Order: sequence, then structure tokens, then C-alpha cells
Amino acid sequence: MMRSLWSGATGMGAQQIQTDVTANNLANTSTTGFKKSRAHFEDLMYRTIKIAGQTTPGGGQVPTGIQIGMGVKPSGVKKVFTQGDYVETGNQLDFAIQGQGFFRVIHGDADMYTRAGNFTLDSDGYITTPGGDRLQPEISIPIEGTVVTLESDGTLTVFGDGDEILQTDNILVTTFVNPAGLFAVGQNLFHETEGSGDPVEGTPGENGAGTTLNNYLEMSNVSVVEEMVSMIVGQRAYEANSKTVQTADSMLSTANGLKR
Repeated sequence: MMRSLWSGATGMGAQQIQTDVTANNLANTSTTGFKKSRAHFEDLMYRTIKIAGQTTPGGGQVPTGIQIGMGVKPSGVKKVFTQGDYVETGNQLDFAIQGQGFFRVIHGDADMYTRAGNFTLDSDGYITTPGGDRLQPEISIPIEGTVVTLESDGTLTVFGDGDEILQTDNILVTTFVNPAGLFAVGQNLFHETEGSGDPVEGTPGENGAGTTLNNYLEMSNVSVVEEMVSMIVGQRAYEANSKTVQTADSMLSTANGLKR
């Protein structure tokens, strides 16, 4: 069987993954706090026919060897945690992080982390995500509160009528050594893995953690133009690999049709 058949097939599979990743990025163009993904690939092993530098029968040296590649395989799909654009919403429970870090929430019995700061209140007055996951440490806004402000250092202040301070709390930011190693579970949530390293929770603006804003949301960091170009490149590469398979098939057909 011609190796080009298998190499072309691996190329088609790789471009299918590339297109899948691009499609997911485009689907989340308007998702709050979404971080785009990037597919990475590596070449497969090589069939070595001749090694460069070996001695020839005539006493010379082979300047270049002969190695025939066996195709490509995906090596990883990495989340890219570049900053998204900020949009002013005017909603006092919309928070954003400028720089590195995540908000910690409780999802079921597990700690999860998110960049999406579109928070709201549950029936008990606690700050939660739209999915009902409470911000950690838990903060309850009193029913008498009329204005909520959030300083860059995470200080949250609740004011009542007449600018009376009803409550002061601190919102913390969690950072990771390798945020790209976090496991995406959907609902704008991530959880830690051995690859991400242990979470480090601290005051916003200290030890490399980002600062906080309210009345703003961080939007998706997906660039529609870049993703459309990526999709076109992937489509053309897929077509080129399919032509490789067709050519190899045509050559095999020709060989099978030979007569003595």
C-alpha cells in the first residue's frame, strides 16, 4: 500500500480537527469571557532509507539521507488566554479582571474558575453566575443595598440610601502558573489539573494577579477575521490532502491495470 494514502488521510484528519477548533471559536464570538483555542500538530515518524553522513562503498560520505514522512497527528489544543475587549454595561454586578486571574466559584461540590464576570443575585442575595454557582468567598448583598461598587484591589462596597455603607467585602482573584493547562468543562468554567499547577488565590493587583472592575464585562478574545482565514486555510489544506489520496489511488489503479 502506498504510504501517500495514509499520509494524505492523516492530513485530512488533522485539518478536520483544525476546522472543528475554528468552528467552536467562531460559535463563541459573543460568549462573555471566552478564550479561543488553537490546535497544534506534529509530524509522525519517518521511514529512513539512507542516513546522512554514512560512508559510501567508494569511500565518500552521503551528504543527505533519505527519509520519507508518514504524516501528521494532533499534539494538543491549547487555550489562548489573551485579554478580550471590555464592554461597559452599566450593570453594577458585572465584574471584569484586567490582567491574569480568574474568579473562583463553587459548582456542585467542586471549585471552578471563570473569566466571565456576568454575575447576578440568587434568592438569598448571594452573588452567583447565571448558572447559579456562587462566587467564592461567598458574598451576600443586603436587600437594602442600592449601589454596589468594586475597587481595583477587589474591595466591594454596598451602599444604602443616603450613601450609607452597609457592607464591605473583598473579592479575590485566583492565578495559575500555566492557565493553558486548565480543563474546560463548559458554562465558562475551568477546573485545575496537574498541568495547570495549584491555584494561588490573592488580592487583585498583587503578585501578578489582575485588578478588578465593575460595570464592565470582558468579552471573547476571538477575532472573526483570523478565524475565517484559518477556516479557509484549513479547507484548502483538506482539499490538497484529499487530492493526494486521489492521486495515490489513481497510481494504484494504473499499476493494477498493467498487463504482461
